[in-house]
Amino acid sequence: MGRPRGVEDAVILRAAAQVMGRVGPAGLTLAAVAREVGLVPGTLVQRFGSKRGLLLALADQSAKDAGERAGRVRREHTSALGALAALTAESVAGMDTPETFAHHLAFLCTDLADPQLYEHALAVHQAQGQAVEALLAQAADSGELRAGTDVAALARTVQAITAGAGLTWALDRSGTLAQRLRQELDTVLRPHIPTGRGQDLEESR
Repeated sequence: MGRPRGVEDAVILRAAAQVMGRVGPAGLTLAAVAREVGLVPGTLVQRFGSKRGLLLALADQSAKDAGERAGRVRREHTSALGALAALTAESVAGMDTPETFAHHLAFLCTDLADPQLYEHALAVHQAQGQAVEALLAQAADSGELRAGTDVAALARTVQAITAGAGLTWALDRSGTLAQRLRQELDTVLRPHIPTGRGQDLEESR
C-alpha cells in the first residue's frame, strides 16, 4: 500500500520531539503527534506502527541529525571551537524550560530501562560524541587547542558537562540552559586554549 503523501516523516518526527517536551512520556500519543501536524492518527499507525515505532524512528533520525548538524555548524563558523559552542547549544534546542527538560529526561530514563530503546539512545550518544571529538580534533589541528590535547578524553568531558549542566540548571534555574551550557563549555575548554586564542569561544556568543 502506498504511503499517504503530504507530510514527510522528518516533519512528523520533529513534531513528536516538540510534543515530547510539552507533555512527557504519559502524554505522548500518536493522536497528539497527529494533531500537531494536521494528520489523522491512522496515518501515523500506517507509517510507524505504534508509539514505540515512532520513538524508535525518532531515535534513528536523531542519530543521523547529530552528524548533519555538526557539519552544518562547522560550515557556519570559521572557528572549530565556535562551531562546538553552537553545536552544544543546539543539542538542547526545545528545552527552554525546566519542565521541557524534565520531560525529555523522563524519556531518556525510559530508554535506559528498555533494551531496544537503549540501543538507539546509545547510538545517538555515540553519534554526538563523534561529532564533538571531530570538532575538537579540528581545533587541535588548527592550533585553537594546545598541542598534545587528548581530544578523545576532552570530548567525553564535554558530553558529561552537557548532561550535568542540564540537571543543575533545572534545579537552580539561573539564566537559560543554552547560556549555562556555554559557560560550562568555556570553563572546560579554557585550560586547553593557547594564550591569545580565547576569542575563538566568544565568537558564537
